[in-house]
Amino acid sequence: MQTYSYKGRRDNGQLIEGEIESSSTSAVAGQLMSKGISPLQITEKKQKVDVIEQISQKLDLYKVSIEELLMFTRQMSALAKAGIPITRAISGILESIQNPLMIKALRDTLEQLESGRNLSIALSRHPKVFSNLYISMIQVGENTGRLDEAFAMMANYIDRNRKMSNNISAALRYPTTVIIAIMIAMGIVNLFVIPKFASFFESNNLDLPWQTVLLLTTSNFFVDNWHFVLIAFVLAFMLFKHYIGTIEGRYKWHRLILRIPIIGDILLRAYLARFARSFAMAYGAGVPIVQGMGVISRSIGNDFIARHVADMREGIERGETLTGTAYRTHMFTPVVMQMFSVGEEAGNLDEMMSYIADFYEEEVDYDIKTLSDKLEPLIYVFVGIMVLVLVLAMGIFVPMWDIAQLAGR
Repeated sequence: MQTYSYKGRRDNGQLIEGEIESSSTSAVAGQLMSKGISPLQITEKKQKVDVIEQISQKLDLYKVSIEELLMFTRQMSALAKAGIPITRAISGILESIQNPLMIKALRDTLEQLESGRNLSIALSRHPKVFSNLYISMIQVGENTGRLDEAFAMMANYIDRNRKMSNNISAALRYPTTVIIAIMIAMGIVNLFVIPKFASFFESNNLDLPWQTVLLLTTSNFFVDNWHFVLIAFVLAFMLFKHYIGTIEGRYKWHRLILRIPIIGDILLRAYLARFARSFAMAYGAGVPIVQGMGVISRSIGNDFIARHVADMREGIERGETLTGTAYRTHMFTPVVMQMFSVGEEAGNLDEMMSYIADFYEEEVDYDIKTLSDKLEPLIYVFVGIMVLVLVLAMGIFVPMWDIAQLAGR
């Protein structure tokens, strides 16, 4: 909403001035007339330009966290269940939101609702905030008159994904910290410690061992060319971001992530759990299976799996069974394939998909709990590399020791 300054007269002729927030000048005029004020002048108030905010919007730095989306969804579920109109519910929620991207999305949604559009259509204008699955579930809730249940189901789905993501992040925090610490230590040694000794050795014209020569050569390279190295890293990062921004690049990158030893297998099952949970929720809500598969493929979060799901959708459109199309992807275990088959034959596919999601989520939870034990060998390798660097650094002190012995004699 925009801020407008106005001038008007009351019925008794009293001149009045003030400011009001609204979506348009006509809406401001309507609000003033409802208060018994005849508008004389309505001017949109120019807001101060926040340079930092403008840069953040241009660079797409604002994001809506999963916690913020979960809180909004739970609030909407509670307000819709209480029978509060959607426009009034969104207006009330807007007062307590701080995220600029979320505020912009909800204000636009409110304007779209006031102009007569459906909630699902209004939310679909903001794909960075609301996923395809989210919009489809809201659309089903609108069509069936159970909008509160649709929000409740989405809140439960988002909460499950949040817990799983937090568990994976917590398990990876320790090895990530160790690796970063090692890299920082190696950088400090090369850029600040070794150059101090290099100047001393040059002034004394010492015969240096190969360890010292190796360290000095490496250190001199980074000290003399650190700006080129930094530029190379920045360019490599930008090229990588551009590459994974393409359809084929993102597909290959997501496929590579799933092939990382130990971690890739956990991520694969986490994505399959999300697929099964999304399928169960959409199918149970009455979304046609072909439409549901299309929505899930666009909102699953991994292009490699999404392409397999899209292939399953095409197979179902050709008249094939869900079990047959799932078998060709080679993503599911034999036990899960049996559950697929039983669900199709018994006609309770949504219930079986919920069991599959529970099955994968339990496996992921167990693997996350034991992840630190599995990553210990890799951590030892990195620590060993650091120890090797320190051993080589001892070559710095060999000439120093020779000088000390010579001085003693």
